[in-house]
Amino acid sequence: MINIQPDIKFKKQLKEVSKSSLNECMQCGTCSVVCSLAPEEKPFPRKEMIWAGWGMKDKLIGNTDIWLCHQCGDCSTYCPRGVKPADVFSAVREISYQHYAKPKFLGKILNNPKWLPIAILIPIIIISTILYLAGTLQIPEGPVNYSKFFPHVWLNSSFTFLSFLTIALGIAGLRNFWKDLRLQYPDFKPSGSFIKHLFSIRKEIILHSNFSKCSNKKSRKIAHLLVFYGFILLLFVTAFAIYAAIVHKYPLAITNPFKILGNVAAMMLLIGLGIMIMNRIFDRKDFGNSTYADWLFLISMFLLTISGVVVQAARFLDWGIAYHLYFFHLICVWFIIIYLPYTKFGHLLYRVVAMVFAASAGRK
Repeated sequence: MINIQPDIKFKKQLKEVSKSSLNECMQCGTCSVVCSLAPEEKPFPRKEMIWAGWGMKDKLIGNTDIWLCHQCGDCSTYCPRGVKPADVFSAVREISYQHYAKPKFLGKILNNPKWLPIAILIPIIIISTILYLAGTLQIPEGPVNYSKFFPHVWLNSSFTFLSFLTIALGIAGLRNFWKDLRLQYPDFKPSGSFIKHLFSIRKEIILHSNFSKCSNKKSRKIAHLLVFYGFILLLFVTAFAIYAAIVHKYPLAITNPFKILGNVAAMMLLIGLGIMIMNRIFDRKDFGNSTYADWLFLISMFLLTISGVVVQAARFLDWGIAYHLYFFHLICVWFIIIYLPYTKFGHLLYRVVAMVFAASAGRK
């Protein structure tokens, strides 16, 4: 006998986020048949849809299959009742960021539009406080030199500390996520280390090969690859910029290879994000419901990229508003890096962990 414990609050939240009429699912199984990623044994998303209709939070939060889905939308396209399983899965992932958030209040304010002013105010206050402590909370005179406004020692040390703090808090949430994944497989016995299984899924991470299995909208793979590698390149360039600042060889000339690489990365991001945004605006039928979390991530990443390009131009062209633009850029950096575990960008972590677990559990 199965003990069903419906969570009505969770079901209402799921319906609100997904905009799906959960109770109209007739369990025909079409969604699982058309899904090219669903395993043969206990395929998704059919079973998850009945759990969603019953409000079974314990079956959906910490469910490996929720993260094996790549949101191609085939299931929603062919659903005869228009229940939109892909949007339901997306909503479960969005709720998961809040569920595993540490501290909880950050997960709450970053997934609710009414708290956006608070989410913006937090980095404004903290960055302003750092500038005050550094004694540079004013617009410097003379040619634009960002290090006079935010000294490299203060900038690199404060953002490095905050980034490591974010990593620590993110790992704490991922540890709880891993525990919940194991609850779904009571007989699970790990075969090999986390690193071993992470290496086994390297092809999917590097090539995003699972996107190729989806018949719906191949442009999604191109967009994700551009954003994925564009962001990695920017991290690499940023790491070099920190090194250059330490050895007093910063700022970099516009002809510096790393500066050129950074601009190439920015173009990759802008093109990839542009494809994602256009798809969501003009092809809602195939790409499904776009939530606040979707737009917060896309707009934050777009503003981070475009503000970085503008800040660079402001330095070389000696614009009067350069420091104001730089401050805005730092807030954008905060939204992407420091807020990473609490926004949709967190799928970068949760999906990889779920894929590693699936590999270790033999879930293919």
